[in-house]
Amino acid sequence: MKRKEGLASKKSIHNNSLVIVIAAIAATGGLLFGFDTGVISGAIPYFQVRFNLDSGWIELITTAGLVGAVLGALVSGRVSDVIGRKKVILASAFIFAIGALWSGLAPSAGNLLAARFFLGIAIGVSSFAVPLYIAEISPAKSRGVLVSLFQLLITIGILASYFSDLAFALPESAAGYAECWRPMLLVGIFPALILIIGMFFLPESPRWLMGKGFEDKSRAVLRKIENPDLLESTITTLKNEIEADKQNVTNWREIFKPLLHTPLIIAVGIMFVQQFTGINTIIYYSPKIFLMSGFDGVRSAIMASVSVGVICVVSTIISLFLVDKLGRRKLYFWGLSGMVVSLVIMGFCFAFQSSLGDYVKTITIICVWLYVGFFAGSLGPLGWLIVSEVFPLKVRGIGASLGSLSNWLFNGMVAFTFFKIVKGLTLPGTEIVLNNENLGNPAGAFWLYALVGAVGLVWGYYFIPETKGKSLEMIEEHWRKGKMPREL
Repeated sequence: MKRKEGLASKKSIHNNSLVIVIAAIAATGGLLFGFDTGVISGAIPYFQVRFNLDSGWIELITTAGLVGAVLGALVSGRVSDVIGRKKVILASAFIFAIGALWSGLAPSAGNLLAARFFLGIAIGVSSFAVPLYIAEISPAKSRGVLVSLFQLLITIGILASYFSDLAFALPESAAGYAECWRPMLLVGIFPALILIIGMFFLPESPRWLMGKGFEDKSRAVLRKIENPDLLESTITTLKNEIEADKQNVTNWREIFKPLLHTPLIIAVGIMFVQQFTGINTIIYYSPKIFLMSGFDGVRSAIMASVSVGVICVVSTIISLFLVDKLGRRKLYFWGLSGMVVSLVIMGFCFAFQSSLGDYVKTITIICVWLYVGFFAGSLGPLGWLIVSEVFPLKVRGIGASLGSLSNWLFNGMVAFTFFKIVKGLTLPGTEIVLNNENLGNPAGAFWLYALVGAVGLVWGYYFIPETKGKSLEMIEEHWRKGKMPREL
């Protein structure tokens, strides 16, 4: 008897280890997501000189990737429900590789814009497919940590992009100054190849396999990843859920049925709060923001951005240990409150820039560290995690795709309007001029994002569910009973 228990224990440990390996390889899609999102920030000052672009063009090129991400998120849900999560992630890896090569060799601003749009498709697909795949292949007790690996790899990808930018950045007087952005973008080919090779060896989602009637294949995967004592109960639960959903036809209209009104509000709402608190203005434009605060030269501004990337990674690692201990709701309120306070202080810093003098640089970078740290430790991973949890299996692909679509739509709106909001809300007499270009003052923009965060705290009280330790099937049953999110 003891021998059997020992073997079962060893099997459980082996399965847990395998799940971690599978999640880590799939989460490389998050690294690519982060790299191609962050690398543009350091490249902007250089290709702006190379192609003689104004802020309007910079917003267009930055937003092109986000428009592509919206398209990728829009189509990926239905496609992944038809052909499977694994194939969709593989396709995104190939697009990442081709897009990195294209953008790094772009001969004109228009060509670079098109390349960024193409890369954005892969970003949108991976932002939906990777956390969904990890959620469906993970045991309930460790799902929060494993899905949060996606966010961790995003932050590592952003940090890697900043190091790439710094490695190839040149001072203004150096030869080749206007071309050093090309190798920054080309580096993205390497993680794309890692994801391509790794995904060939990973299994398909057992939940998707069971939903398509491939029970033997689903069992084979579950034997490798599930606790042996829970194997049969997991299979039974999956079958019952699939049987309950058989009467439903999976299409986009399904997501708007009364049963799914609450998950839909949660998915779209949390992405709205995540994006309209302005996180990607820091990710995309941090060198510009640091230059506006008084940093001397592009290279020093990129070095400051590297420190932001380090804070992102450290905070995300901390969140991995907290998300399944503190729970989703506590982490949400703790993180968002910290973001609001940081934004308010940062706004005052820029509003009184002339009075603060050289202190502006110090206060700005400390506020950015705090803001990014609170985001990466809470709202960053929670957005993707909660969206991957709240929808029933039959529409989980479409639901997660809609959440991702909302993320990129809101992301694009923020990126495209940042400099416009900065100029529109600039207080008279506080304008900042760089290289003979009047950039306005970002104080009003930061206060606007803080206001969104304050509204998000009120919204979250009613709509952020506590999904810690709850199986995906239990969450679905909660909606079927018509209960409120905060009652979960």
